[in-house]
Amino acid sequence: MTTSGIVHASPELMTLVPSWLSVPEVAERVGLPMSLVRRMIDDRDVLAARVGENNAVAVPEAFLGPDGPLHSLKGTFTVLADGGLDDLEILVWLFTPDPSLPAPGAPIDNLHAGFKTEIRRRAMELAL
Repeated sequence: MTTSGIVHASPELMTLVPSWLSVPEVAERVGLPMSLVRRMIDDRDVLAARVGENNAVAVPEAFLGPDGPLHSLKGTFTVLADGGLDDLEILVWLFTPDPSLPAPGAPIDNLHAGFKTEIRRRAMELAL
């Protein structure tokens, strides 16, 4: 279920994503005002979910690199959405471990390891 374009985290997603950062925490980490972090969410540079008892908007910590959002994310989100996945399904897919990937772990781990082409190829296969 989405509200204002932000999904409510499912129990499965809460299990898969090891660490979430609130909007203020993202702002502090990347050195931007909260308004620009909200713009990153609106522009789909990162996906966010409502988490915890207070339904706070949060971003998976793994979406951030040293300089902000991983550059490979936005295009990967687009490929997955074009394949018919909604934002909750995209988040689950990115954090679901897959032993057949080149690097150990989930697709998000492989994006961090530099396997953007392989992850997008697999994302495109979902639409077939």
